[in-house]
Amino acid sequence: MIFNSIDFAIFIPIVFLLYWFVLQKHLRLQNVLILVASYVFYGWWDWRFLSLIICSSVVDYSMALLLQKHENKNIRKLALWSSIFFNLGLLGFFKYYNFFIENFSSAFTFFGGQITTHTLHIILPVGISFYTFQTLSYTIDVYNKKLEPTKDFIAFSAFVAFFPQLVAGPIERAKNLLPQFYTKRNFDYTQATDGLRQILWGLFKKVVIADTCAKYANLVFNNSDQFSGSTLVMGALFFTFQIYGDFSGYSDIAIGTSRLFGFNLHRNFAFPYFSRDISEFWRRWHISLSTWFRDYLYIPLGGSRGGTWMKVRNTLIIFIVSGFWHGANWTFIIWGALNALYFLPLLLLGKNRKNITIVAQNNLFPSISEFVQIVSTFGLTVFAWIFFRANDLQHAFQYIGEIFSPSIFSIPEKFPKKTALLILLFVGIEWLGRRNEFAIEDMNPRFPIMIRWVSYLLIIGAIFYYSGSEQQFIYFQF
Repeated sequence: MIFNSIDFAIFIPIVFLLYWFVLQKHLRLQNVLILVASYVFYGWWDWRFLSLIICSSVVDYSMALLLQKHENKNIRKLALWSSIFFNLGLLGFFKYYNFFIENFSSAFTFFGGQITTHTLHIILPVGISFYTFQTLSYTIDVYNKKLEPTKDFIAFSAFVAFFPQLVAGPIERAKNLLPQFYTKRNFDYTQATDGLRQILWGLFKKVVIADTCAKYANLVFNNSDQFSGSTLVMGALFFTFQIYGDFSGYSDIAIGTSRLFGFNLHRNFAFPYFSRDISEFWRRWHISLSTWFRDYLYIPLGGSRGGTWMKVRNTLIIFIVSGFWHGANWTFIIWGALNALYFLPLLLLGKNRKNITIVAQNNLFPSISEFVQIVSTFGLTVFAWIFFRANDLQHAFQYIGEIFSPSIFSIPEKFPKKTALLILLFVGIEWLGRRNEFAIEDMNPRFPIMIRWVSYLLIIGAIFYYSGSEQQFIYFQF
């Protein structure tokens, strides 16, 4: 089931009414409803893969209780590594089995040998990378005694499978989300209206911006050998806004939907395309994944505490692993490595924490230097997205090669002017709302009721106008 579907439009009011009007006085039954609704939501796609979520829940719930029961280091390590191997084993099999088999065969052939290998026709379970990391962080936190394990299996299972963020995040930590399942939740009108406003903006990003940009981006990338360098540049730009609208739109809908049920999820995007350097970009893009790798990989490896070599090594590892997390393709690894190369000079020069505050915080417009920084950072990001979107490395290098050819000075073909104007309007709204959690968050207190409702109706009208077909979210494939 996807957010921008009729199925979800019917599903969510039913769950909402049962949750608040039938089960409001029964916390445990509310949790049961959330769990059942989450399994229905996920099973709508393919019920067979519910077994993976249930198994992950049982294993990590059990290992956490074992960690609490024993102080023996060997038993505790056995419990931790059992959780790690189980979760990463599932992820590795479904997501990376064919990748490793194919590359092992290629390497064997390269050195003059011959080997017969067999790949499998494996369907990648939607969202497996997200809920795997979510359950894994729970066990690690319990092992490190940063979190007390729960004995409420229903609450824990609901935490793992919580339907708003189940298939594409944000990747929630147990210490934030799990305690909310223990606490009585009362309906809060302000929280609910804020949630609806964030859902509305998320749908606008997805349906109006991402899906509209996708038409041109897909046309250009799928037929890149037929277009000029200038058209390929525009294709990369449109994909840049497609992936932002798509993924941040999903996060907005997930966070807004959670608010309808009295839950608060962490922010996942903070207007990343207004960043003044790559370090700031990665503090604002897919925040839940960036902080996960920081806390569970970068810091355990030593972080920035060692010498220059350790800083370089750990940075390369975290970015390459982040790229590999996105998919079993060398394009993602190169994308991660490229971002590491962008980031390293800032780290080595001690400038990676330079831009912490919001750009032009007390001004309407950025300064000239800030504008140059934003444009240059955005340009580097667009270039890296080419690898992310390309089918394979050969496609990526051919695409880039054509960009850096004389045809870059030609007029782009089949350029969608209306979509470009729509993007400019979108960027303007995001810029004006950059101080908020999401762009239209403060519309309620700032504007008269008539202006607010006209704005809402215009957004709703645009969503219906551009909703020609249901498009799955890009990050469902990860």
